[in-house]
Amino acid sequence: MKTNHWADDAAAKIIFEKGEKEQYTCASGITPSGSVHIGNFREIISVELVVRALRDMGKKVRFIYSWDDYDVFRKVPANMPKQDELEKYLRFPITMVPDPWERDSSYARHHEVDVESVLPKVGIHPEFIYQAEKYRSSTYADGIQRALEKRELLKNILDKFRDSEHKIQGEWWPVSVFCEKCNKDETEIEGADVSSADKMSEDGDWGLSYKCKNCGCAEKLDIKTAKGIKLSWRIDWPMRWEYEKVDFEPAGKDHHSQGGSFDTAKHVCKDVYNWDAPITFRYDFIGTKGLPGKMSSSSGNVITLDDVLNVYTPEVARFLFAGTRPNTEFTISFDLDVIKIYEDYDKNERIAWKIDEAKNEETFQKERRIYELSQVSVNGKTPRIEDMPKPHQVPFRHLCNLIQIADGDIDKALADLAEDDKEIKPEQLPALKIRAQCALFWVENCAPEDFKFRLLKSGEKPNRELSDIEKNAIRILRDDVISKIEEFADDKTCSTAIYAAAEKACIDGKALFGAAYQALIGKEQGPRLASFLRTINKERLLSILKEY
Repeated sequence: MKTNHWADDAAAKIIFEKGEKEQYTCASGITPSGSVHIGNFREIISVELVVRALRDMGKKVRFIYSWDDYDVFRKVPANMPKQDELEKYLRFPITMVPDPWERDSSYARHHEVDVESVLPKVGIHPEFIYQAEKYRSSTYADGIQRALEKRELLKNILDKFRDSEHKIQGEWWPVSVFCEKCNKDETEIEGADVSSADKMSEDGDWGLSYKCKNCGCAEKLDIKTAKGIKLSWRIDWPMRWEYEKVDFEPAGKDHHSQGGSFDTAKHVCKDVYNWDAPITFRYDFIGTKGLPGKMSSSSGNVITLDDVLNVYTPEVARFLFAGTRPNTEFTISFDLDVIKIYEDYDKNERIAWKIDEAKNEETFQKERRIYELSQVSVNGKTPRIEDMPKPHQVPFRHLCNLIQIADGDIDKALADLAEDDKEIKPEQLPALKIRAQCALFWVENCAPEDFKFRLLKSGEKPNRELSDIEKNAIRILRDDVISKIEEFADDKTCSTAIYAAAEKACIDGKALFGAAYQALIGKEQGPRLASFLRTINKERLLSILKEY
C-alpha cells in the first residue's frame, strides 16, 4: 500500500500485523511527576496522528492515555513551589501528594489538569485512564497474582538483558507495596501465597505479607482488595498492554535502546500474559532554542505545550510534529527562527491549496497530507481541504510589524489590515486573530531587541541628535515620498522614490535609512523602509515628522 505520510505507514503496518479487527487500541501515557513538557507531547501527538490515519482508513479506534499517577514521588522538581512541604511526601504515590498550588485534589491531578485542558486546543481527545484509580480498586489483581506466580520466569526475562554485574541478586519480587499506615513504599515483602498460574477462584488464597522499614507496620494483604500493591514498571507496562488489548504504542529512544524496557516488556507480555506486544516505533528527543524570558524564572528548562501555543498557532504547532518523522530529532525555536517556521507552514499551505505549484504530484500529495494532519480536529478525523474555509495568509513578520505599529493593540492592527486588504473575509478573521496573539506574545517575550520597535509620538525626540544633513533628508523624504505615499503601487516603486530622495538630499541611501529610523522609532535599523512607510497611516507619519 503506497502512502503519503509516516502516520499512514504506521497505520498500514498495524492493520497488516494485527489483522483486521473490529477495533484497534492505540496507547500513550506519562507519569505526572512534574510539569508535562513538550517532549512528552511528542508521544501523544505521534499516537494521535496514527489514530487519525487509522480512522481515515475507515477503522474504529480506541485512543487511550494513561496517567501513571500511582508511581512513586521520588524527587521534588526544582521549579515546584513549597519545596519543603513537598519533601515530606517523598516515596508516597504521586496521587497522594498535595497540590502545592492548592488548585486541585493532588499534585498529580494538578499536572493532569494542565495537560487535559490544553490538548483540545490542538484537537487531541483521548480517553484518559488513571492508574492510581485502577490499582486502588484492585482492577489489576489478576495481573498481580500472575506476576507473583511467574516471578522466577520474570526474573530470568529481566536478567536476560543484563550483564553479570547487574543481574538480580537474592530474593526478588515483581511488586512493591505502599504501606497501609504511612503510605510510603519503603517496604519489604516477606512472602506471598501462590497456588496456580490460572486465575484464582473467589475463595482462593491471595495473600501477600510485607513489613514497612519506615514505620514498622507489618501486615498480610489480600491481593483481591489491597490498595497499595503495585507492579514494577517493566512488569506493569506489558500487563496493561494485555489488559487494555493495546495494538500500538510508541516509546522514546531510551525505552527502545537494546535490552531496554521495550525489549523486556515484549517478552513479559508474551511469556507471562499471553499477549503479543503492540506495534511500535521510536520517537526522538526535542530540543528548544531561544527560550522566552519568562520561562527561565517559572519553569527552568521545562517547555510545556501551553508555552508553545503562546508562540505558535495550534495548526503550526501540529505542523512541527506532522511534518517531521518521529525518529528525527528537531528543535522548537522561540528566537528569530519562529519567523522561518511560520514561513514554512505558509508555503505548505499554499502548496496544499494549489496556490503554489509543487514540483511533482508525489510532493503535492505529501504536502497536502501534512497540511491536513496539521489542522485541528473536533471529531478525531482528519479535516479535508474541500471542507475547510480558504485561509487568508498574512506573513508572521508582517503581522509583528502591524501589531507594533498599532502599539500592541491587536484589534486595531487587524482593523487596519482589513481596511487595507479587501480580500479578507469575516470568517477568516478568527484565525488571523489567533496568529496575531501569537505574534504579540513573541514580540513582547521572545523577539531580539533589534526586532522590536515603537513609533515615536509627535514631538518626541529620537535617541540621538540628527545632523543638519540628516534633517534635510528627512524633510525631503517627508515631502517627496510620504506626502504622496498612496501614489506608489508597490514597495519597489516606493523604494525607488526613497533612493531618489536620498540623492536629492546629497546623502547615500544607507544614511537616509538610519536617519529615517531614528526619526520614526528612535533606532538605527528597523523593518524594510518602503514596506514600513506604506503600512503606517500617512497622517501619523506626517505628524511624527512635522517638526523637521
